[in-house]
Amino acid sequence: MTSAAAQRVRAPHLSGGGVRQPPLERAGAILRTVLLVLGALLFLIPFYLIIRTALATEPEIAELEFTLWPAKAQWQNFADVFSNSQVPFARALLNSVLVSVVQTVLTVVLAALAGYGLARIPYRYSGLVSGLVLATLMIPAAVTFVPTFVMVSSLGWVSSLRGLIIPGLFSALAVFLFRQQFSDFPRDLEEAGRIDGLGYFGVFWRIVVPNTGAVFAAIGAITFLASWNAFLWPLVIGQDPNSWTIQVALSAYTTSQNPNYSQLFAAATIATVPVLLLFVGLQRFIRQGYESTGSTG
Repeated sequence: MTSAAAQRVRAPHLSGGGVRQPPLERAGAILRTVLLVLGALLFLIPFYLIIRTALATEPEIAELEFTLWPAKAQWQNFADVFSNSQVPFARALLNSVLVSVVQTVLTVVLAALAGYGLARIPYRYSGLVSGLVLATLMIPAAVTFVPTFVMVSSLGWVSSLRGLIIPGLFSALAVFLFRQQFSDFPRDLEEAGRIDGLGYFGVFWRIVVPNTGAVFAAIGAITFLASWNAFLWPLVIGQDPNSWTIQVALSAYTTSQNPNYSQLFAAATIATVPVLLLFVGLQRFIRQGYESTGSTG
């Protein structure tokens, strides 16, 4: 028997230089692809409805018969959002960007330092402190809402960016996730840094942080999304329209005597752009971060 015939006998499933999948595996792959496509389309429906309504006129929005697309797209609605004198949308957009970026950076830095300290720095009461941090997760936000407002008001931070940013800097969840991640970090790398003369902060900044960038990206994305979507606290603190955030500005389109739904959906479309850009740019790191934080004990 020649070598070519022997190869055909040993591997009868080979054809054309490739490996053919069994019928059941091919059917399973096709089914998974179909389900993923259907799931993606299902999640894209809200975005389609937002954009479709943003480009429609008020009569088209109010009519009972549903149309897949407006007869004439009203791109002017996006420009009218910024020219509306009753809602300072441009200022609200800037405030949301400032608040979300600053709050995310400071929250991640503070939580990472706290998590590394609880995970690596020897301290007699480190276990007690970790338990107290976790205990704050069980306290409803409504319990601390009024005391926090009284404190912020006594400091004169109402209608200011300080009042929007500082009360939300502590995140027990972020501290816990960082602590879990740093507890499983290889000690050999840290010991090598200490041999080179680095202290705790030097090891943290020069060794730990560069090797846990995915976790920072995942926790940063969670923090940014929570800050961007926050509504109740900015509504209470932002008593001056110049201190409104994007979510408060969106609510203003429906609380007026003459609701403007076309501008509301146009503003909502603009409000989703930063979040989409964030997840598109960091999706690989976010996925790695979720996998690593979810796999820790």
